[in-house]
Amino acid sequence: MPRTRRNFSAEFKAKVVLEIINGSKSAAEVCREYQLKPDLVSHWKNQFLANAAHVFENRSEVDPQQARIEELERLAGKLSLELEIAKKALTLLPRAKTQNES
Repeated sequence: MPRTRRNFSAEFKAKVVLEIINGSKSAAEVCREYQLKPDLVSHWKNQFLANAAHVFENRSEVDPQQARIEELERLAGKLSLELEIAKKALTLLPRAKTQNES
C-alpha cells in the first residue's frame, strides 16, 4: 500500500526548526516526535537560515505596486476619519446654534 505524501504548513516547519535552533530539542528528538526524516528537517533548517536575512531587508525593496496600495489605503483611512469628524461636527453645530438663539 503506497504511503500518501504529507504536506506541512509554513508555520509547522518554522515551529520544528525553531525547536532545534533554540536548543529545546535536538534534531533527532524532533524527528522522532513528529515522525520526520532527518534529511527533511535538515533541509527545512537550511532553508530557514538562508532566508532569515530577508526579515530585516529594507522596506524600499518592496514591490512598487504594493507600496502604492499601502499609500492608497492610508489615504482612504485618513479621508474616512475626516468624514467621520465632519459628520460629528455637523450634528453638534445645529444644537449650538439653537441654544444661542434662545
